[in-house]
Amino acid sequence: MNVVLYDGDCGFCNFWVQWILERDTKDQFQFASLQSDFGQSFLVKNNLPIAHFDTLYLLQEDRHFTKLKAVAEIGRILGGSYRFLILLKFLPDFLSNFIYDRVAANRQKLASANCLLPTIEERKKFIGNHI
Repeated sequence: MNVVLYDGDCGFCNFWVQWILERDTKDQFQFASLQSDFGQSFLVKNNLPIAHFDTLYLLQEDRHFTKLKAVAEIGRILGGSYRFLILLKFLPDFLSNFIYDRVAANRQKLASANCLLPTIEERKKFIGNHI
């Protein structure tokens, strides 16, 4: 399974979680906020800051992806017309991190604080205690 870890208090992040949910026709993703017990456990286990939620993570069984590398892998997994996102994987780390960090720094301005209201079926894909 692929687990997307995201900032549960960010309207921009919640928009993209909803975007993935709508395109995940093969039920390949689960979700957990970085603020949830699951998210906090991941951060602690990997010696990552537990109070900074500006990074997207994609967890797989034996590895994890961050930032634009996570976006690229999500596109690859979704397949179809979203496979083009894999091209992000080929950007040098300094450039992809710079782009991601600029978006992350302005994410509150990029989207309203609308909360994700998942359906009952979609709720089954969320891990932890904080949506």
